[in-house]
Amino acid sequence: MWDALISSFFIISDPFRMGMLMLGVSIGIIVGILPGLGGLMGMALVLPFLFGMDAYAGVAMLIGIAAAVPSSDTFPSVLMGIPGSSGSQATVMDGYPMARKGQAARALGAAFSASMIGGVLGALALTALVPFARPVVLMFGAPELLMLTILGLSMVGVLSGNRPLLGIIAACVGLTLGMVGGAPAAPEYRWAYGNVYLFDGFSLVIVALGLFAIPEIVDLLARGGSIAQRGAVLGSGWLDGVRDTLRHKWLVVRHSLIGVAVGAIPGMGSSIIDWLNYGYVVTRAKDKSQFGKGDVRGVIAPEAANNAREGGVLMPTLLFGVPGSSSMALFLGALLIFGIQPGPALLRDDLDLVFVIIWSLALANVFGTLICLALSRPISRLTFVPFRYIAPVVLCIVILGAWQETRHVGDLITLTAFGLLGWTMKRIVMPRPPLLVGFILSVLVERYLWMSYNLYDWDWITRPLVLAIAMLCVVLVVGGTMMKQRVQVAESAKEVNPAPVVAGTQRAQVGETAKEVDRVS
Repeated sequence: MWDALISSFFIISDPFRMGMLMLGVSIGIIVGILPGLGGLMGMALVLPFLFGMDAYAGVAMLIGIAAAVPSSDTFPSVLMGIPGSSGSQATVMDGYPMARKGQAARALGAAFSASMIGGVLGALALTALVPFARPVVLMFGAPELLMLTILGLSMVGVLSGNRPLLGIIAACVGLTLGMVGGAPAAPEYRWAYGNVYLFDGFSLVIVALGLFAIPEIVDLLARGGSIAQRGAVLGSGWLDGVRDTLRHKWLVVRHSLIGVAVGAIPGMGSSIIDWLNYGYVVTRAKDKSQFGKGDVRGVIAPEAANNAREGGVLMPTLLFGVPGSSSMALFLGALLIFGIQPGPALLRDDLDLVFVIIWSLALANVFGTLICLALSRPISRLTFVPFRYIAPVVLCIVILGAWQETRHVGDLITLTAFGLLGWTMKRIVMPRPPLLVGFILSVLVERYLWMSYNLYDWDWITRPLVLAIAMLCVVLVVGGTMMKQRVQVAESAKEVNPAPVVAGTQRAQVGETAKEVDRVS
């Protein structure tokens, strides 16, 4: 293991791969500044350009995006009182009041330093788990892998917020769409209707771009204006914010570990971790009088937890092939594009790649924090760029990415169809991540079911690990539902300050943007 850990550092140190990591961090920072987009859309945008790329460089870029968004989404949360993503809603509660007091730099300094420490601790937790999990994971055969895939599907209810039934329907639609084209274990085509374009099924890249990128672009154009008409003055106090984080070092460690632990439960979204940690820090505080008015602890706790969460969500994704979040479902699809099968095969055959991902996560958090600190003033000015200038550029990238698939007109038709589907689902508040999870896992369900039946007949159902994973499915679904209910307790922390944190139209923007980012994430 130690050999793989050291060799993977030299692998990621290659100038090209390090450049791709920095590119991913840069994209993640920009995406995080734009409210409502989130890491899922950022990863969807670069997915088409992974074909033909070195696998190490590709995963480094994706991890760079995933790690940078939870840091940069702090800018709109603190400066304008608008959540940059679902993981920064609670940061608004104390970050924006600090900014209105002229302490924006202090709030950002505390948030960025807590984010960096939390992200590094998440990577360390993932590193510590690998040697213990590897022997267990290597015991898994086709029946156990089938049950792990079913475990991933069982999480769609948790991924669906308060609409589990709609999430299950969306997952079933995704499973059906994933079966279009050639069967993995039989010489036949399903639902192709003689159309050669459909023989290979729908492209993951086009499905992801249509479901997540197109609806957000439409909303950007419909919203008009810019992210903010006016912003808070940054002021000084960067070092004061860093000192705040160091002074509350045990708070950072505690909430980072909570972020890792809850993030390791598939489907536990960043908004849940965000409010859970905010509620927890308020509950434990002896003096609660300043929460909601500009208490730096209300910034540090959720920021540390959200960056540490990325280490947690990678645990089920890499070790078992079960997406830990909606963005990890897309990351799982990216690994399949590179011909990499997450789970036991990855730990057995390509341990170097596992540690490359871990190194990328740690380095991306450090680089992302340093960039955010160094470029805070120019980055804050990006919040005044009108949406009408942003949307066409993003749309061109989306169309180019879809066209790169086969350069067939069917790619653009499929992109339009899935874009319309994604926009419709967003309008009717039907969760989209479960559809993507069902689409990605459909091939694996068929493959492992066919292998299990042909190797063991129906006796595979009685295998001990199969039964254990089945019980785990039940426990996680029930536990995830109960965990979501605890969010209501965290949200009650907002009652600490009955006065509205954000006034007038900006307060309305917080509510609307929070709803939108929840639907995306």
